[in-house]
Amino acid sequence: MALHYIYLHGFASSPHSAKAQNLRSCFAQANVKLKIPDLNASDFSHLTITRQITQIASEFNHDSTSVTLIGSSLGGLSSAHLGQQYAQVQRLVLLAPAFGFLSHWLPKLGDETVQRWQKEKYLMVYHYGEEEKLPLSYDFVTDASQYKEDLLQRPIPTLILHGRHDEVIPIQASRDFAQKRPWVELVEFDSDHGLGNVMAEIWQAIRLFCQLP
Repeated sequence: MALHYIYLHGFASSPHSAKAQNLRSCFAQANVKLKIPDLNASDFSHLTITRQITQIASEFNHDSTSVTLIGSSLGGLSSAHLGQQYAQVQRLVLLAPAFGFLSHWLPKLGDETVQRWQKEKYLMVYHYGEEEKLPLSYDFVTDASQYKEDLLQRPIPTLILHGRHDEVIPIQASRDFAQKRPWVELVEFDSDHGLGNVMAEIWQAIRLFCQLP
């Protein structure tokens, strides 16, 4: 059975992020190919979780391929829903997954901004990959609201790696998720949302979980 490893970067990020590149080189040293698709798909303005899921699913060969998805933040949320929908996904590694993304993000924007976004259809959002503000369609919000955690019930071996000082997605979101699902292992780090200071430990955890050389 062919094994595939695919990394899903986070929201307003890119395949060139520090985390993506760090993992790519770790996988390369283990002689394993890590695919890192660009989830912006040259059109960040019309990004939706549904589009991400469709894009990644098209990478699966519909034979006996076994896929391990490694998802960061929003990429983690998309990975979890891919695991729910596609039998090819045999393992999940979720880095600070964006469970409850809208419930954490929209309050930070404030009611007024969200209402204006809904009315004007686009909001300027800072894109870390492009290092500039880009317009994002309100369709992103409408689409994301249907991806609820309680739908995620497929017992797929899952490793969650989350920082206790995460300022974007509180670690409690991962604790709640893992508590109700015995097939999920949660490892907590003394880190923030970026997990930049614990990348060596994260690689070790991934290596063990995926039984890599």
